[in-house]
Amino acid sequence: MKKILLITLLLALAISVKAQNPTLKSITLGKKISSQCVACHGDNGISVIEEAPNLAGQKELYIWNQLRDYKSGKRQNEMMSIIAKNLTEEEMKDVAAYYGQFKITVAPPK
Repeated sequence: MKKILLITLLLALAISVKAQNPTLKSITLGKKISSQCVACHGDNGISVIEEAPNLAGQKELYIWNQLRDYKSGKRQNEMMSIIAKNLTEEEMKDVAAYYGQFKITVAPPK
């Protein structure tokens, strides 16, 4: 049991390190792939429709996990399930790398 836990933790760490260190190539490819995202999530990842979340500035690991969940059917959305189904693992990582590089400024309400 301890070995399984250790292996799981090491795998999660490896994924996290990869997600935190995107290459310029992956960001460039992610930008190209994101052209299919702009109709709902906006040109720069800022949503243009109320039902779609902003992608700009989200954590890479979060975006990658969501895409994997849509692809596997663990998470359901008519449009996202279709889009994610057609993405490879590497393409999902590239999209996550691209949107994760946006810097967002937040101002608290007054």
